[in-house]
Amino acid sequence: MLLELAQWLSQDIRAFNVLSYITLRTLLAALTSLIISFMIGPIMIRKLLAYKIGQSVRDDGPKTHLVKAGTPTMGGALILTSITISTLLWGDLSNRYIWVVLITTLGFGVIGWVDDYRKVVHRNPQGIPARTKLLWQSVIAILAGLYLVLTAELPAQTIMIVPFFKQVALPLGAIGFVMLSYFVIVGSSNAVNLTDGLDGLAIMPTVMISSGLAIFSYVAGHALFAKYLGIPHIPQAGELAIFCGALAGSGLAFLWFNAHPAQVFMGDVGALALGAALGIVTVIIRQEIVLLIMGGVFVIETLSVILQVASFKLTGRRVFKMAPLHHHYELKGWSENQIVVRFWIITMMLVLFGLSTLKLR
Repeated sequence: MLLELAQWLSQDIRAFNVLSYITLRTLLAALTSLIISFMIGPIMIRKLLAYKIGQSVRDDGPKTHLVKAGTPTMGGALILTSITISTLLWGDLSNRYIWVVLITTLGFGVIGWVDDYRKVVHRNPQGIPARTKLLWQSVIAILAGLYLVLTAELPAQTIMIVPFFKQVALPLGAIGFVMLSYFVIVGSSNAVNLTDGLDGLAIMPTVMISSGLAIFSYVAGHALFAKYLGIPHIPQAGELAIFCGALAGSGLAFLWFNAHPAQVFMGDVGALALGAALGIVTVIIRQEIVLLIMGGVFVIETLSVILQVASFKLTGRRVFKMAPLHHHYELKGWSENQIVVRFWIITMMLVLFGLSTLKLR
């Protein structure tokens, strides 16, 4: 929106040409979403408290979580509002990738909002039944994958990239691309949701990963940088850096309210949407394996649940004291802050390792 205005004004005032730079608009998008979140955050928290939209706590969970009962949830709506406004302000609205990412993110946000609403307002602990939730997630992910493969103009937009190797790229075909897109988007969405169990545990890794993906998006959209670094050049993908910047900015602002002891939780409306956002951006810039590396904490949390369920059903024994993994460490005596900060440190290391794949080829 502001880009179009700047382009019009630049005909008379050349200084406005500066807004044509993606790097500047990415920083402005992050700052804008940060400010918006800080402005409307306290208002939203008061509204959630007034409507008594509070978090319920599992009876079989760590006893330290009992004090969190009643803390406002559905705060992810704050993140999505900031991301959407900031992206629409600073992004190139003629860029199809901007709309694909926004629609996918908000679509998963709607699923999470309905799930949260049923849980906290209707007092239905099940929320949306798991199969129904997966069905709607699948519909959105498959539609996004179909759109991307049907509008692809270059082979680079649909191949599978293997990090650390310049010449290794696996052709997927239309069906393979859609299937991979489905698993990445839905898997990432649910992985972030499973990780969102402690104050600040999910949001800070999401901020770090989105910042890393912003760099990958910018490089992928820049023909010279992409050629030099040996990664696929995806025309127009650079604009996704603006979306990633907005996500990082709103996530940092949300952490202000979500830091221990949390004033608000993001709920499924935030966790499902943010995970899907990371997934769809990764699919567009063809860096699925890099997301697997950067999101190692999300992957481990998800695997801990899978192992726990499989082990209990097959042998009647539990691998962990409790799943997801962060609860296991709580029951082992780690404090909430210890777990959260240590998982942040691990994520930071993994993001840096993921970024190293840009050069180590």
